[in-house]
Amino acid sequence: MIDTILAYIQSQFAAMDLTFSWTNLIEISIIVAVLYAIYRKFIKDTQSEKFVKGAFFLVFLWIFSEILIRFDLKIIGVFLKSIVTLIALSLIVIFQPELRKFLGFLGQVDFISRAFSGGHSNTKKDDSIDVVKELIESVKYLSKTHTGALIVFDKDNAATSYSDVGTKLNADVSTELILTIFHPNTPLHDGAVVINGDKIVAAGVLLPLTEDPKLSWKYGTRHRAAIGMSECSEAACLVVSEETGDVSMTLDGTLKKYDDLITLKNDLENLLGYNNDENSDKKTIFKINNLIAIRKNINSTKGKV
Repeated sequence: MIDTILAYIQSQFAAMDLTFSWTNLIEISIIVAVLYAIYRKFIKDTQSEKFVKGAFFLVFLWIFSEILIRFDLKIIGVFLKSIVTLIALSLIVIFQPELRKFLGFLGQVDFISRAFSGGHSNTKKDDSIDVVKELIESVKYLSKTHTGALIVFDKDNAATSYSDVGTKLNADVSTELILTIFHPNTPLHDGAVVINGDKIVAAGVLLPLTEDPKLSWKYGTRHRAAIGMSECSEAACLVVSEETGDVSMTLDGTLKKYDDLITLKNDLENLLGYNNDENSDKKTIFKINNLIAIRKNINSTKGKV
């Protein structure tokens, strides 16, 4: 199937009149502008960015293989072309769930309005304050009763692949729901809760454990999972210890404990993007916005080296 598609594209290019005019340049500019807008809106600084770069690399290999074949280096050219075909077929199978979700997104009636608004046009600032309040009330009770909990704040869809394994909820954040999920007698209390915006996306989610050999033995599975998740993504994880009732948060592979809920509230407001500039001098443990910005700059620097 891939060979048929590639052959069709090649035949279309071969049939084109390659004498460029101003009209052709305008058409190319429009295509480049649309692709760049899609990249900035949906792909940049997300987990899909690496996938898109890999797809462009496959296209480059395919073009390079065609060039080799034209220069009578047919064995190497056909070899590279076969590898590209095999990888392309494998990607269709591997990313079948993502492709299905994307096609479902395109089929929605309000697709255009959601695409340009970023899907957050109906979100109000008052709702965010309620989210922080619900989280603080939940943590207060969980810490007091020594009930273990693990909450992931999936701001950039970093935990999407992990939440697929858990139980989908898509429910509003509330103290009652969080306490119910982490109650010891419920089936979902051992896993993590994934929160995106004002929604509990999934519960009972299994996260990757950190492999840091220097981590103290006193940290259990919840803390190791929280650190592991923050190491492989930009998500922040809130942990309540079942043994001590201590409240901690992990970000960028770093775990820090909170001594009071006021500091936690300030960090949650920063993390969820609801702090005001006039309140920037409040006491915090994590300078969350700065950490995320620094990490993105580091990643972009590595990509240029």
